[in-house]
Amino acid sequence: MRRVVITGLGAVTPVGNDVPSFWESIKNGKNGIDIITLFDTADFRVKLAAEVKNFDPLLYMEKGDARRSDKFVQFAIAAASQAVADANINGKIDSNRFGVYYGSGVGGFETFINEHNNLLNRGPSRVSPLFIPKMISNMAAGNIAIKFGAKGPCISISTACATGTSAVGEAYRTIKGGYADAIIAGGVDATISPLAVAGFMNCMALTESTDKDAASVPFDKRRSGFVIGEGAGALIVEEYEHAKARGAKIYAEVTGYGSTCDAFHVTAPDSEATSSGRAISDCIKESGIALDASKVYINAHGTSTPLNDKTETQAIKNAFGDDAYKVHISSTKSMTGHLLGAAGAIEAIAAVKALGENIVPPTINYKEKDEECDLDYTPLKAVETELEFAMSTSLGFGGHNACISFAKI
Repeated sequence: MRRVVITGLGAVTPVGNDVPSFWESIKNGKNGIDIITLFDTADFRVKLAAEVKNFDPLLYMEKGDARRSDKFVQFAIAAASQAVADANINGKIDSNRFGVYYGSGVGGFETFINEHNNLLNRGPSRVSPLFIPKMISNMAAGNIAIKFGAKGPCISISTACATGTSAVGEAYRTIKGGYADAIIAGGVDATISPLAVAGFMNCMALTESTDKDAASVPFDKRRSGFVIGEGAGALIVEEYEHAKARGAKIYAEVTGYGSTCDAFHVTAPDSEATSSGRAISDCIKESGIALDASKVYINAHGTSTPLNDKTETQAIKNAFGDDAYKVHISSTKSMTGHLLGAAGAIEAIAAVKALGENIVPPTINYKEKDEECDLDYTPLKAVETELEFAMSTSLGFGGHNACISFAKI
């Protein structure tokens, strides 16, 4: 089997629209959560979100292409463009061996709502002919492939909140198996809209806190739901010898991937954490590395919901046993909110950067300990420590569990 590495990174997030600004914000505990500005929340119990700010799609695409694209595609193109430029891979790979594994939890939600309103208010003839190609969730992957001439495997993955992690993991497996030399992998979502917020609000998933510094509080006893966010992340996943031959910068080696399903409930995780724990264990096993738990960082899914955080704590304990108490853990959702389909990709980037700089980013806003969440969640401030191994875990609606791991090279 071939070795696989990360050679490029790109990000659009509520705390920065490129990787350097995102990472500086995360290290320094910058909170990207604030009052919703994208619509009037007067009739909503939920008032907060983590919005992308000052984003200009014209930095990455022509005006006509931007006009013909939903915001989720614009975000995806931006993150992918950054990652491709960072990897310096354009023109240095056989297009037939260059792929895209890029997903969205929801797809073109803004377009869907706008065109539905057109149908109701103006009639069927006024629904845009671009409705379908703007809305369907595979268009992030498709447009990325078109932009970069990637004629290898092109897969649009949707595993809810595990989408980004699944995309990176499946890209890793594809390259490891010899089916491609490099893949643009990641996830995106842009769903801060009245309908989406109302839906999440009424299924009791979102916090109703109005204090931005006490809203996303992963693993804290005060947690009451997640804060919806938006954004995109992209990673260039590449075969090691191919990267080495072209003199590529290498961030980390991808060493393992675990993918399981709770097969339990459409929204609630299985509190026994049997399958979620196995995703982590499978990832470690595939890595084939003897771990010193004190040198391991886990970027946790850490949504700030009552069930997720205690279940994820149990999953880590199931995988690491007593060594779970030595592992460095944090949830960057305390700063970014929950980016849905983009979360796993953005959090994989955070894990890669943490590993490279030996810095564990903090879980901000953490104040009140919960007896059911008793591991080291790196409260309030980043920690400098020697790291040898980093992981990112994701747990999604539908019972989807995914875990990806990285090591220094």
